[in-house]
Amino acid sequence: MRQKTVSILMPSVLSLMVSGAFAQVTEGEVPTLDSITVFGTAEQALLQAPGVSTINKEALEQRPPANDLAEIIRTMPGVNLTGNSASGAYGNNRQIDLRGMGPENTLILIDGKPVHSRDLVRMGRNGERNSRGDSNWVPAEAVERIEVLRGPAATRYGSGAAGGVVNIITKRPTDKLSGSVTVYQSIAEHKDEGDTRRLGFTLTGPLSERLSFRMFGNIAKTDPDSVTINRRAATGKVTPGGRDGVRNKDIDMLLRWDVTDGQVLELQGGYSRQGNLYAGDVLFGGNGKTQASLAGGETNTTYRRTVSLTHRGDYGDGKKSRLTFAYEGTSNSRLNEGLAGGYEGTISDPKAERSVSDLANYTVNGDFSMPFSLGEVHQFVTVGGEWRQESMYDPYSMTWARKQYDKGSNIFPTFSDKAKARSFALFVEDNIEVTENLYVTPGLRFDHHDQAGSNWSPSLNVSYYLTPDITIKGGIARAFKVPNLYQTNPSYAYLTRGKGCPDGIPGPCWILGNKGLSPETSVNKEIGIAYDRGGWTAGLTYFQNDYQNKIVTDLGLQGVPPRVDNAAVFQWVNSGRAVVKGLEGNLNIPLIGENGNTLKLINNFTYMIKNESVETGQPLSVIPRYTLNSTLDWQINEKWSAQAMATFYGKQTPRSRNPNANSANNALKGAALNVRGAYALFNLSVGYKYDENLSFRVGVNNLFDKRLYREGSQSINVGAATYNEPGRFYYMTMTASF
Repeated sequence: MRQKTVSILMPSVLSLMVSGAFAQVTEGEVPTLDSITVFGTAEQALLQAPGVSTINKEALEQRPPANDLAEIIRTMPGVNLTGNSASGAYGNNRQIDLRGMGPENTLILIDGKPVHSRDLVRMGRNGERNSRGDSNWVPAEAVERIEVLRGPAATRYGSGAAGGVVNIITKRPTDKLSGSVTVYQSIAEHKDEGDTRRLGFTLTGPLSERLSFRMFGNIAKTDPDSVTINRRAATGKVTPGGRDGVRNKDIDMLLRWDVTDGQVLELQGGYSRQGNLYAGDVLFGGNGKTQASLAGGETNTTYRRTVSLTHRGDYGDGKKSRLTFAYEGTSNSRLNEGLAGGYEGTISDPKAERSVSDLANYTVNGDFSMPFSLGEVHQFVTVGGEWRQESMYDPYSMTWARKQYDKGSNIFPTFSDKAKARSFALFVEDNIEVTENLYVTPGLRFDHHDQAGSNWSPSLNVSYYLTPDITIKGGIARAFKVPNLYQTNPSYAYLTRGKGCPDGIPGPCWILGNKGLSPETSVNKEIGIAYDRGGWTAGLTYFQNDYQNKIVTDLGLQGVPPRVDNAAVFQWVNSGRAVVKGLEGNLNIPLIGENGNTLKLINNFTYMIKNESVETGQPLSVIPRYTLNSTLDWQINEKWSAQAMATFYGKQTPRSRNPNANSANNALKGAALNVRGAYALFNLSVGYKYDENLSFRVGVNNLFDKRLYREGSQSINVGAATYNEPGRFYYMTMTASF
């Protein structure tokens, strides 16, 4: 059978902005339909879907993030940074949000292995976590590429990928000893904003004829903003916090053993430490003196430990297998924050003891793929499975439940500060060459979760080559997300003494975990057209996600609750339907040189048509109406390069109704309806490559010093003005390698 190859990695910063990965034609060849047709594994086929972008290591060098990879991932089409709801809580902890489905529906992978460390941070009643997410565990210097999969292409990864998947792929061992050291320094123009300093290294090479290694390490610190940065903008008595800082330490080692020419074993182990440096964040209230006394201190620390063993087999004739055993252990030590019933999320006593929580994830997954033919129809089938166990121990978050249980309360007939869940999955995908220019990739995944039950996720992706330059691609898939260990544990209780109760319901009110929750589900659809020729690339994709069963706190959604021990008892419940739809596009123009290799203009955009609940019309999250990223990339000569970048954000509209009030009297007024207007950010950078072993880059971000301030900690008070946009800052980075 014929097997064509495809280059998934773009050779320049072009990959930073392209919404899909396209087949490459060898220089000098005459393009024909046969030479660009893609045929290979189902996974390779899905990487050609319209909702896929790739960031390669060259792009990371040309636009280095200060600390967190989210800074560059956010420039992909379909990507923004948001909270997990429209509440605005922890507004500066915005995380990667793919196609408006929220951070909790974005699955982060490192070398294909799921990352779940943020799941250890307890979830508040609006669905937020006081967490920076899982995009900062790998330093930029250790990354080979980042694949961003949005929509139907991500369904194969199971729970939590309804919005999409970000797969951070690290550099692999090499057959020649090599290494690098990178230093980075950013300096904020305004003294109330934090600077960043980091030092990282990579080292890779052979240990013997069949044994090789890869190692990377990183030490970094981003200073927090001043606790007074938002004082002038604040509308309430307590100044909302700016951006927290972070102190990073990372070390990771991988050993590769080529047992035979077709059999490989990889043993990986890693350790990371992230210390959160406090900038004064509060949720519902707090004490200004306490905020000031904690400023710059490490209020919580997260430790992440990983071990994995992977076997890869190549049996010839296209037959391949992979089997991975992985462990991820996370511990979180933090100064005790107020639980519900007081100033939730606020550190009231800086001298209080810390609480420690633990999360352990064990995963086994693997797949086998092989080509075969049925008559003249060539196919490449992949079958696989996954088993996962997660265990959490968080005694502090169960404090209220323990107290009531010890009193003999009927609200808590049983109690446990430990939670556990198991799941397994089986899947099959087939990449079918129907004709010379039509490829179809059907798939089916079955998951069973011991608490949320069974789930079927069928998918279908299609590619049709109209001409060698024009491709139509589309897909449809059913995605899902199981409830987390806080939402299903009846001992995780949220208590409000009255202010957080729905109107007309006297406190106290309890919100309890619910073992009867169903998974959130979404039917994701997309269709797009792409053009690629002579350095010109253009594409337009329409996407729509029909979302239902979103898990929320029941504050009057199911009517007046029963009263137990003179308290109203609510639960986490599955809510109604929502719709998310929009457009993604790209236009890349070669200006000077062959295929624009001297000067090119790179553009992508995202336009959100809808992102709201069908029943209430309220937004799922506060997200820009549009985002446009544009880069002018100039390769001046072999040593010098320059980039000018601009990002334009459309207006952001907050919710207009209070979810904690009854339907007859929940319209918000005044400042709660404030829209954050459209704005733009501009960046410049210049790079110099002294030789193959030494390079420099200097730049200025937010050239025109457009600063945005956080006016309050809740959108119910200030609308969409719940996060900071930092002002102008300068940076310098240098890499020495051998």
